[in-house]
Amino acid sequence: MAGNSTEWWRNSVIYQIYPRSFCDTNGDGIGDIPGITQKLDYVKSLGVDAIWISPFFPSPMVDFGYDVANYRDVDPLFGSLGDFDQLIDAAHQRSLKIIIDQILSHTSDQHPWFRESRSSRDNPRADWYVWADPKPDGNPPNNWVSVFGGGSWHWCTRRRQYYLANFLKAQPDLNVHNREVQAQLLADMQFWLDRGVDGFRLDAVNFIFHQQALDDNPARPLKLDDQGLPPVNHYDYQWHINDKSQPENRQFLQRIRQLMDQYPGTVTMGEVGDDNTQRIMAEYTTHNRLNMAYSFDLLSEDCSAQFLRDTLENNREVIEKGWPCWSVGNHDVPRSISRWNRGLSDELAQARAPLFLLLQLTLRGSVCLYQGEELGLSEVDIAFEDLVDPYGINLWPEFKGRDGCRTPMPWVDGGDQYAGFSTRKPWLPIPKEHRLLAISQQEDNQHSMLNQFRTLIQWHRQLPQSLATAAQEVVPTGNELLVFLRRTAHEAYLVALNLGTTPETFTLPAAFANAEDITPSLFRNACSANVLTLMPAGACVLRGETGTESP
Repeated sequence: MAGNSTEWWRNSVIYQIYPRSFCDTNGDGIGDIPGITQKLDYVKSLGVDAIWISPFFPSPMVDFGYDVANYRDVDPLFGSLGDFDQLIDAAHQRSLKIIIDQILSHTSDQHPWFRESRSSRDNPRADWYVWADPKPDGNPPNNWVSVFGGGSWHWCTRRRQYYLANFLKAQPDLNVHNREVQAQLLADMQFWLDRGVDGFRLDAVNFIFHQQALDDNPARPLKLDDQGLPPVNHYDYQWHINDKSQPENRQFLQRIRQLMDQYPGTVTMGEVGDDNTQRIMAEYTTHNRLNMAYSFDLLSEDCSAQFLRDTLENNREVIEKGWPCWSVGNHDVPRSISRWNRGLSDELAQARAPLFLLLQLTLRGSVCLYQGEELGLSEVDIAFEDLVDPYGINLWPEFKGRDGCRTPMPWVDGGDQYAGFSTRKPWLPIPKEHRLLAISQQEDNQHSMLNQFRTLIQWHRQLPQSLATAAQEVVPTGNELLVFLRRTAHEAYLVALNLGTTPETFTLPAAFANAEDITPSLFRNACSANVLTLMPAGACVLRGETGTESP
């Protein structure tokens, strides 16, 4: 459904590639940029509009590229700038857009900027990072804690001060209140725009600014788990009102938009993680700031119809005035086919995966599809000795980190223990169950998950362009059917999805009684006397005329 205008991103399908795990062409067990180029025909065959590539910049890889040591180059692990230029050209030849990750809130502690900043209190970059004096007793300046566990403040013996790191100790926070830092970050973004990238996914976009007064965060009422225990991560013990989501963020996003507008057709997509996600997403995608944003709402454990109704209602402002990007899986959370199907049979879990994609494709907004979702890959249970994610290592065993969703893509089976990903042992193991789902095993099976996903994305592309910005209205049903309406100037659409484990019924409004059924053929539904019956994982999409009244 995405068009070729400067707003091509509206209702686009964006395919996220985690480069370490996509395709290895030099035999070192780690995916690379030439591997992405080599597999572009496969990506194109999915029917997607764009590729989002996770970080590939030079980095010590403490957080696997999210600790950047140089914003203007490619880490030798992944190739060279020349390889990236070839990727851009090859993608554009196939009418695929390229979006790259950009990390604006922090760098690696090995970045030359930080090395200079920590050397003294009066060097040219002394104020490029967030530094603070200790309390009189030597303790950190406040109670802020790290997302990954532990305190946010780390002592520097040279400056006799603490520096702020909202994630890992090796990821010091930039002081973006400093206009020189802002100018540098914008210049680094322009470097990639000049090389032809079509946009940026802005990592942890609401973390860019901190409160300069450094006030403590207030305590948060603890949410106990089923065993009556408090959260594993003490990050959840605070309301994070001072260490992120500051008002200055909005002005800086406008500066980013001014830069992007100099490159028509480029896009910004922000990752927002906060307690007030919906409000922040609305703020960030209006008033000439970001083009779109996504949150962790659909990356949660709950996928009940009521949860989704609540989520869509809570996101009404960003849905109506801004622009959301819907994602049910990415490199930070367990695979959706495992996370959203706990306790269900394998058969039902497999049947529900296309349903989740149909949900994304019919909502108002754009779609992010994480590599491997189209194959039905499940979360991998990684043994402790094989863990590499510091987040998981810090909080193991109650939280095992993000390695389980980052295992390499299985390209071929046929007894190849490395599944065609590499010629040597990969950086993370590829389980046997993933090799059985290899692309080579699914390619020629018209009923495979891969081809179901292709069918759905192709169906989506055939929908009218006007539906991209059509209004959306959630219909309360009181059961496990999620029903919503989409309206254009000339047509009205009704979408119903059964997210439960038993058949559900819904009485169609009179104006939809004779509507055209345009449901993709792989879903089952039945309608008798205007009563729609959907089996588990069933769906229905009806097209009627405008003026259709609400149920």
